[in-house]
Parts: sequence; C-alpha cells; structure tokens
Amino acid sequence: MTVLSEERLVYDWSLANGDENNRKRTAMLDDETLRDGLQSPSVTDPPTEVKIKILHLMNSLGIETADIGLPGSGPRQRDAVERLCREIADNKLQIQANCAARTMIVDIQPIADAVQKTGVPIEACVFIGSSPIRQYAEEWNLEHILRHTREAVEFAVREGLKVMYVTEDTIRAKPEDLRVLLTAGVESGASRVCLCDTVGAAIPRGVANLVTWVKGLLEELGVGDKVGIDWHGHRDRGLDVANTLAAVEAGATRVHGTALGVGERVGNTPMEQLLVNMKLLGWRDDDLTCLPDYVDLVSKAVDVPIPVNTPIIGRDAFRTATGVHAAAVIKAQRRGQAWLADRVYSGVPASWVGREQEIEIGHMSGASNVVYYLNAHGLPGGPDVVEAVLAAAKKSERLLTEDEIRDAVYSVADGG
Repeated sequence: MTVLSEERLVYDWSLANGDENNRKRTAMLDDETLRDGLQSPSVTDPPTEVKIKILHLMNSLGIETADIGLPGSGPRQRDAVERLCREIADNKLQIQANCAARTMIVDIQPIADAVQKTGVPIEACVFIGSSPIRQYAEEWNLEHILRHTREAVEFAVREGLKVMYVTEDTIRAKPEDLRVLLTAGVESGASRVCLCDTVGAAIPRGVANLVTWVKGLLEELGVGDKVGIDWHGHRDRGLDVANTLAAVEAGATRVHGTALGVGERVGNTPMEQLLVNMKLLGWRDDDLTCLPDYVDLVSKAVDVPIPVNTPIIGRDAFRTATGVHAAAVIKAQRRGQAWLADRVYSGVPASWVGREQEIEIGHMSGASNVVYYLNAHGLPGGPDVVEAVLAAAKKSERLLTEDEIRDAVYSVADGG
C-alpha cells in the first residue's frame, strides 16, 4: 500500500500564490495573563504561589516574556512582582519579566525598585491613550500626551529600564498623532512600541495597514532594525486571533495573549490558540504537551470555567459521535499512520497537546462508532450487542454515558 505524506494529502490555500515567506515569519510571545488577564470583571486574583506555578508553565511552553503585574497599583501587586522576579532568578527561568505602568513616575518607580531589590531586569510597559475618542473623553490634547510620554520614557531609561511605549487604542488613532507620539517615544529611548486594539475594534486588513505603516515610520527614523513592534489585541468582535496573525504577517515581532483569553470585557487573544496556530503556520516549534495543564491551572486559579467547545483545550475539541466522522478516523487509524488519524477530521493535531481523537456514541452514530468503543474499552461485542447499543443511542437526546453503554452491552450478554 502506498503511504502518502501529509504534504501530498493536505493542500494549503494560504500558499496558493507562492507566498513562501509566510512560512518564514516568526514572533515572540508576551503572556499578559497575570496582569491584563486579571483585569477581567469576573476573575479572582490568585495567590502568588499559584502565579508562580503559572509562570513555570509559561516558561515550559517557550513563551519569551510575561507581564507579571502593575506594581504601581498597590502593595499586593508589588509583593507579587518581587516574588515572581525572585522565582525567575532562583530557578534560572528563560522567561523574562515586564510590568505595566501608566506614563507616570509614580507607576514606574515601583518597577525600578523591584529591579533593585531582586536584581532581575524588568521591561517597563508604559501606556497612554492615543485615539481622538480617548483624548476627547479624557479632556487631553496631543501636547498633554506628548509631555507624559517623554517624561515617563526618559525617567524609565534613566532608571536603567528597557521600555516598551504603549499607545492605547492605536487602531483608532490618527496617523498624524501616532507619528508625533511614536517618534517621541523612540527618541526618548523606547526599545519597543506596542500597537493596541484596546477595545477589539480591528479587522485583519486594518491591523496589517497599521503595522506596515509603523514599520515604515521606524525605518524613516533610522531605527527599523533596533525598535521592535508589539501587537496587543482584544476579542470584542471575535477577530482577536486573526488580527494577531495579521500583525505577525505584517511585521510585528512580539504579540500578546492570555490563557483562555481572559481579560477586560470579553477578553484578550487566547494564548493557547496563538501557540497552536503559530506552530501550524511554521512560525514557532514549541513543545505544547503541557498546554492543557497551563490552561486548566489558570482556569481554576481565576475561577473561569472552560467551555466544552473551546478550541484546542475544550472537552469537545477532539471528540466526535457522528458516524461519518468516526468512520474516517477509524479507517485512518487502521492504516497505522498516527498523524493521519489525528488530521483527517481535525485541523489541530490532538497529539500536540497530549490528547487523542475520541469516538463516542450518540443518536447520530453508526455501527463503526460502537465497534470502536467496545474494542477500546474492552467490552464484549457481536452484532446483537452493537444493535442493542445503537438502539439505546437512537432513543437518547445526548451522548450515551459509559454506564448506559455498559447497561446495553450486558443486557444482551445476560440474555435480557
């Protein structure tokens, strides 16, 4: 029997125009779970001991940087930031720390203090609104924003901090305002600029336009190869992952996300979806086997349940009870090619995240579902048993439980 490769069996329309450069993209990841994620109105702020466990899982996933808090907000956050920094140092973790701050010295000073106390470098992510609507609502003018920008970035640089200058609501800001603000941020010493879709208003085309424009501005300023571009997105329109991938394609060198997409309002870009999609696109090659542990821990820590239909990590992500789907998976497994069974009815390989394709029995199942289930669970089979299980399934408005399947099996075996 001829064995065909995955490349022969899966056509990729994203490369239909010969754009092989898509395969050469790369970007770092910044995990905002422990700061922006905790700004969700429904989450619980977990104890520092749990944050430390989450940080270790971020590190295991290959995530390069993590926002570990906003120490200017109070003693609880300052203490957590310092302990997380010491954890990085004591365990020689590869992940690097950053902290959020308003463009105010009172917010930046606690970051500098944490560096002095722990000896661990912390990138200061100083943010201020940039869009006309924010300016109008806050009763700011461009000169006000500009003054805060220069004072904050220059102070952070004098304190020995690397700085990411964050223009909130960038996606709705005017280019003439962004030119002034980003230029000031870079000239004041910022080594990265962060473009934000603060209210989830963007679509991928707009993201690409913005990132491309900022790349051009940085090149004009002579710092195109020195100043990095971050993308920070929210999911209000459900376009968060698509927007983030568009940002990378356009030239963003670091993108942000949170576990389960927790964050303000309906949340941020889900980190687990970024990790998997970037691996599928060939942009990263992380070991994702601990991804379910990372999401499960965050889910419990912040008290946000995982919906069963959540991509990649939801209970139903790799389950099927549909006869046609199950038959295809079973046939693929019989060919002895694990990758084939993992991809024939799934856009994401379950094995990447330590899971497998699961075949259940319900009212849309066929005999192949039942035979597979019986074999997989070591239950007696035969035509009468299969017929009895299918009869029970057709009467049910949901999937059969294991106990219900066993009852049907043994009703035949016992002569009932």
